[in-house]
Amino acid sequence: MSARDHILGDIRRSLNVTGKEAPRLRVVADRMATKPKGVVPALGQVEGEARLALFRDKVMAASASFARVGSIHEVAAEIARHLRANNLPARLRRGSDRRLAALDFHGSALEVSEGPSEGDDLNGLVHAFAGVAETGTLALLSGPANPTTLNFLPDNAIALVAAGDVVGDLESLWAKLRAARPEGPERAINLVTGPSRSADIEQTLLLGAHGPRTLHVILVG
Repeated sequence: MSARDHILGDIRRSLNVTGKEAPRLRVVADRMATKPKGVVPALGQVEGEARLALFRDKVMAASASFARVGSIHEVAAEIARHLRANNLPARLRRGSDRRLAALDFHGSALEVSEGPSEGDDLNGLVHAFAGVAETGTLALLSGPANPTTLNFLPDNAIALVAAGDVVGDLESLWAKLRAARPEGPERAINLVTGPSRSADIEQTLLLGAHGPRTLHVILVG
């Protein structure tokens, strides 16, 4: 038992509760369902192609590259083009996400492997849960399907996001996540906006300081 479990156990015993009482759970559920909404900026309040165009512009403004393809069947060719155009090796590490499993790399000359990164993968591929048009942010969920190591260890990150999964603002992202995961989200949710960067040393911007040096976002659909 961890120190955290000990502390929470002491609190429950002092209150004479287990945390599973129906009235207490109902109070929490009612609060989540009826909580007041804060002010949401107008920037992300757009629909359809305007939302996707805003997402593209914000992704590129954050120093990431961007491409849009019509379907999942065009993704492999776009990845090969991107790696070739940037003189990167034709090797790719990806998770077991079922949407990535649909990619057909035959004939692309790409060497594709699956699983978490051990830190020696130059190129990593993940599928984002959602994109946020307001900021150009990707929401990446942890788990075997999209290992968190692939978000941060490869030097060059490639992320797919479906056009239908692009929301206008961060508030809509959390609503989408709660609707998709009523039992609770994954262990970690990473919000990624552009490649890793830091200007801590003499205020000189350095890309790749704490994660991928480049980020290529592919919008599908």
